[in-house]
Parts: sequence; structure tokens; C-alpha cells
Amino acid sequence: MTHQDAPHAHEGHEAGHSHGSRRGYLTGFLLSVVLTAIPFWLVMAGPLGPQTTAIIVVLLAFVQIIVHTVFFLHVNTRSEGGWTLVTLVFTAIIVIIVIAGSLWIMFHLHGNMMPTPPEALPPSLSPYPAPAPVPPGA
Repeated sequence: MTHQDAPHAHEGHEAGHSHGSRRGYLTGFLLSVVLTAIPFWLVMAGPLGPQTTAIIVVLLAFVQIIVHTVFFLHVNTRSEGGWTLVTLVFTAIIVIIVIAGSLWIMFHLHGNMMPTPPEALPPSLSPYPAPAPVPPGA
């Protein structure tokens, strides 16, 4: 009995559902290897400055996310009537909002939550009572 003869072998394989081909998977794999090797080499050899290297590594990481999404997850405008792409975009927007909000909160926590020593506060805001005035000659 071959795979095609097996019962329920074609369930869930409606038209428009692409599971990729060997060529597509190999292309994705080779792109992933290259997109991993370049940042590794940049960091280990250090031919560029640290800021330039960091920018290139981050950009290549985003390119690798796209490669994985297209070649391995098969997210495109054709599969499932485009809903997989819409779902991916919505998820990306939510993740960006969460990350940006978290960074904003952490950035502002430093200014809003750092304790101030009582000596640095003006007397009117000090938690300690003002010392009693010392009478002259005492």
C-alpha cells in the first residue's frame, strides 16, 4: 500500500495548500545557513566596528525570519485565502506593541522608581522632621 492509497491520505490537502517542494526546502536551508554564517563571521572576525556589526546582524536576523516564514512555514497570500498572512501581520503588530511598551516602561522606571536619599530632598519634602532650632548660647 503506497502513501497515495492510504485512507485519508489527502485530507486537509485542498487546492491552495502548499507544503513546499524539495527544491524550496533546500533553497530555504541554504539561505538559512548563509544568513547564519555571515553574522557569525562578522562577530568572530570583527572586520567592522561594533555598531555596524550589530546593525548588520539585526538586519540579517529579520531577513532570516522572512526566509523561515516563506520557505518553511509557507505563509503567503495564496494559502488559506491569505488568512495566514493576515494572521502573521496581526501577530507581528501585537509583538511590536508589547516589546515597544515593555521598553518604554523599563526606560521610564529608572527615572520614576529610583529612590532619592532624604538628604537630596528639599526640607518641605523630607520624610524626616526638621531639626529643632538650636537656641543661641546653648
